[in-house]
Amino acid sequence: MMEMIENNGPLKGLVVADLSQLAQGPWATQMLGDMGADIIKIEPVSGDWMRHYSYGNLYPEGESISFISFNRNKRSIALDLKVEEEKNIAKEIIIKADILVENFRPGVMERLGLGFEAMKELNPKLIYCSSSGYGSSGPYLKRPGQDLLAQSISGAPALNGRKGDIPIVTAVGQADLLTSLFIVQSVLAAIYSREKTGKGQKIEANLLNSIVGFHVQEITAFLHQGHNPERSESGIPNPWLGAPYGLYNTKDNFLAIGMNSVQRLAQIVGLDKYDSKEYDSNNILENRDLIRNDFNLVFQAKTTEEWLSILLDRDIWCSQVNTFDEMVEDPQIKHNGMIIEYEHPIVGNIKTTGFPVSFSETPQQVYKPAPLLNEHASEILKEFCNYSEDEVNRFKTKNKDK
Repeated sequence: MMEMIENNGPLKGLVVADLSQLAQGPWATQMLGDMGADIIKIEPVSGDWMRHYSYGNLYPEGESISFISFNRNKRSIALDLKVEEEKNIAKEIIIKADILVENFRPGVMERLGLGFEAMKELNPKLIYCSSSGYGSSGPYLKRPGQDLLAQSISGAPALNGRKGDIPIVTAVGQADLLTSLFIVQSVLAAIYSREKTGKGQKIEANLLNSIVGFHVQEITAFLHQGHNPERSESGIPNPWLGAPYGLYNTKDNFLAIGMNSVQRLAQIVGLDKYDSKEYDSNNILENRDLIRNDFNLVFQAKTTEEWLSILLDRDIWCSQVNTFDEMVEDPQIKHNGMIIEYEHPIVGNIKTTGFPVSFSETPQQVYKPAPLLNEHASEILKEFCNYSEDEVNRFKTKNKDK
């Protein structure tokens, strides 16, 4: 079993009623939990959808890697919100909560009698955050909202890949996880506002807005230029940028070259063809594919480490290109403590990513592993609903029979 660790995060004392599933809600509430908030995860009796899905079909000891990734530092209680007694349990939790996060389809919480207007009557100071695919109204209201679909509608995939290729979505769930970040900053801003006004409020986030907002520079450039950017034929990874920006082959691996003067880079690597004032720019769009291909041939003459030694010493913006196995051994990753370990009661040792921000006075840590379904029902019922031991046992027996 995991050793009990005291929660001393900067958000200690805040209570979050977490009715979210999948990724964008759970990662947001996990971040709040990492910072010390008490996350009460209210799950369906069958469990969060993510308990039954996992990246790579990875289920160590039957537990979903995807669920574990997004749900540490939480307590779980399983409730059937269509049963009056169990809905009332959810209400008792919400009454005592500072923040509620949910990502049901628009209208579901209202039909359950748990919508913002109803909950505001019970808890006027509640920060109520709803997250959806496209928003709570509009022509896509009844469409399914999911990361791939939101990325596709946003136009962002047309920025990735080579000219003539099919548009490319990112492998990471970019719309989901960006929405998580927007949820966290928004609910904390609302908490600050509540401190001044004494009033709660409703926050709405959605995948489509998040991914569009994230591409502020790219979309602003398009709106100014008036036509779509053209992707590079040679693999420069941003259609708005020119040579020498991009990834290159080396003798043994790859090399990333950032924003550098083409002329200066040419002088260092011995590519005389570009050693003239006309190439003294870090963003040459004309003939960018030819320039990129010429540099690619030169970089193949040495290993990545050899080039890093040469280029970093001359203050060229460059880096190695890590795979995951190389990244976890990277000295800066280790120094930053971004790979952490903790014990899960079923799986055992879990290795995962740490919290990306540090606090000098209120250090964040893993004080609870991802919860087992309904694991904390007894303590939650006693703490939020004043259930007696007999009432707890009756609830757990009834819950088990479903």
